[in-house]
Amino acid sequence: MMNMTSHSFELPAILAKIQKHGAVRDMQPDELKELAEAIREYLVETLSQTGGHVAPNLGVVELSIALHRVFETPRDKILFDVSHQCYVHKMLTGRVDRMPTIRRFQGLSGFCKREESEHDAYGAGHAGTALSAALGMATARDLAGDDYHVVAVVGDGSFTCGTTLEALNNIATTTRKFILILNDNEWSIDKNVGALARYFSSLQETSTYTWLRDRTKRFIEGLAGKGAQEQASKLVTAARSLITPMSFFKELGLSYYGPIDGHDIQRVERVLRIATRLNEPVILHLITRKGNGYEPAMKNPSKFHGIGSYNVADGSTKPSAGYTYSEVFGNTLTRLAEDDPAITAITAAMPGGTKLDIFRNRFPKRFFDVGIAEEHASLFACGMATQGLKPYVAVYSTFMQRCVDMIQHDAALQKLPVRFCMDRAGLSPDDGPTHHGLYDISMMRCIPNLVMMQPADEAELCHMLHTMNGINDTPTAIRYPRGYGEGTALPEELQTLPVGKAQVRYEGADVALIALGNMNSVAERVRAILADKGVDCALINARFIKPLDEECICRFASSCRLIVTLEDHTVVGGFGSAVQECLNRRACFVPMLPIGWPDAFIEHGTLELLRAKHGLTPDAISQRILQQL
Repeated sequence: MMNMTSHSFELPAILAKIQKHGAVRDMQPDELKELAEAIREYLVETLSQTGGHVAPNLGVVELSIALHRVFETPRDKILFDVSHQCYVHKMLTGRVDRMPTIRRFQGLSGFCKREESEHDAYGAGHAGTALSAALGMATARDLAGDDYHVVAVVGDGSFTCGTTLEALNNIATTTRKFILILNDNEWSIDKNVGALARYFSSLQETSTYTWLRDRTKRFIEGLAGKGAQEQASKLVTAARSLITPMSFFKELGLSYYGPIDGHDIQRVERVLRIATRLNEPVILHLITRKGNGYEPAMKNPSKFHGIGSYNVADGSTKPSAGYTYSEVFGNTLTRLAEDDPAITAITAAMPGGTKLDIFRNRFPKRFFDVGIAEEHASLFACGMATQGLKPYVAVYSTFMQRCVDMIQHDAALQKLPVRFCMDRAGLSPDDGPTHHGLYDISMMRCIPNLVMMQPADEAELCHMLHTMNGINDTPTAIRYPRGYGEGTALPEELQTLPVGKAQVRYEGADVALIALGNMNSVAERVRAILADKGVDCALINARFIKPLDEECICRFASSCRLIVTLEDHTVVGGFGSAVQECLNRRACFVPMLPIGWPDAFIEHGTLELLRAKHGLTPDAISQRILQQL
């Protein structure tokens, strides 16, 4: 166990060795333990400054070392599901010296990224992608007559994802040479739930299976000739059939090996080398511990799944001032549920991130974590709604896009009052393009029968949740950003907002600033800057994306010289596009300037840096408006 009490840290000589890709394959076995410890300490120290996925990466240190001793990237392909656990992989592929830049502007990405390195075989950021993509690569290899290895590293949490199960169903019928590593730590972000999680746990805990498996070890690892192969196969099959009849993986056509201690480098390496010699799809079940080697992360894996800067000595973070939007959501929904027994809450493996753990603690029987299965969460909620319940589905915006089919075909078409709550809508700064919530408006506002809104501050979020709780004849959606809001005091009395009505904060004759959600605070500063230039600006808090307050929009279009929309969303198909469509439909011919994120995938970096780069600061917006005038 490491004992770190200082933030001073220098790159040890053993880490300097791995600056050259492939150097780990030349190391002696007795150097590997030292390497693993050095990597672990370097991760803890570096990520205490940059933030990042601490616990997942500490859990795969030994596995990553073994992978890069056995396989030769970029020829061999290693795919990480979600890929938030790829930091050690990056270090072992020539990027150790750039680790202090991880998740920082123009630095290393916190996920695998094809543009960053040829060793990142597949870019990811969402769960459930690795198996299907790896199977596609294996198929391309087979068609080309090549023989490189394709390895998919998948956490047990991702086995609750539908795409993973769909890929499992096709592996044995598609290729003969495929290696699937099940990295089993009983966690995705929060504790895993569901039947598959219990199944993997039971495999870990079955002492008879472990005993029988160990008795076959000398045969499996030797594979010395046909007789030994046949005997090993018989013994493994016997062990599996005794303990897990009709084995899940056997029925899918995969040969199962495990459970294996994922922190034993030499043992993992031996089993990987065996797998390379097999002409059949195999699954290697590795048991790892999330946060391994760093006490604070082992005690609180959920907190250290993705964390900002922290104190190395004890893992503490700076005390927060005020409430995040997520906390306001969790507390307000719990408050509403006190008086409304029909309210239920659903999340997809993120009770902590969405702060539905607050609801869960108060109403455990009305809380449902369905695992990494956003589509199922939405349909599950639709079923509840048909029976008079009021389900709230809380998922990050970047993951909610998986639910668009269900929102359209099931909720909206049938006018089922499911409440979709999209956390992290807008920019998710340090996580980058896989996690930005910049597309939900474009994907959802075209769906009939849907009410969609965004609050300007924390107090308005409370009022909007109260408002959507009273809408019982159609689905509703609310989007709100990551992190802290404006510091607004939370209301004692909740108000029902008039659906589809904007709030006029200031009248003005020259420019109408129509701001959505958290861009209201930016619009306030723009208005002040323009006032100093003699420009009289109206400021309207849009509140509703759908239905729009068309009367309000057209009133200002008839009296102002310019309409400006501001949104924390892409300008393509977003809120500004909706306003432009309204003006066209109502024959309100006035110049319009949409302000939002460009038609491009936005990189990772701080909110301030990215807004400055893409012209979304108050000064830059004011300058654009003056040029337009």
